[in-house]
Amino acid sequence: MPRGGAGNMLGVGGSRKNLGRRELRGGGRGGRIGGGLDPQTQKRELLRKLQESRQRQEVREEGTAGEAS
Repeated sequence: MPRGGAGNMLGVGGSRKNLGRRELRGGGRGGRIGGGLDPQTQKRELLRKLQESRQRQEVREEGTAGEAS
């Protein structure tokens, strides 16, 4: 008696795409697999956030320094 219960159910799970090394590592940026931001874009985004937070901190410090004097 077959273990799966349905006998020869070959290919029921859908077809698989054989991925190359580039796609597995996120090389196909336009596709769904391994998508996301490339490292250079991530670095720019982090730098932008850091600069914004430092500017806000400077504004807060200037505001409190003006009140203290």
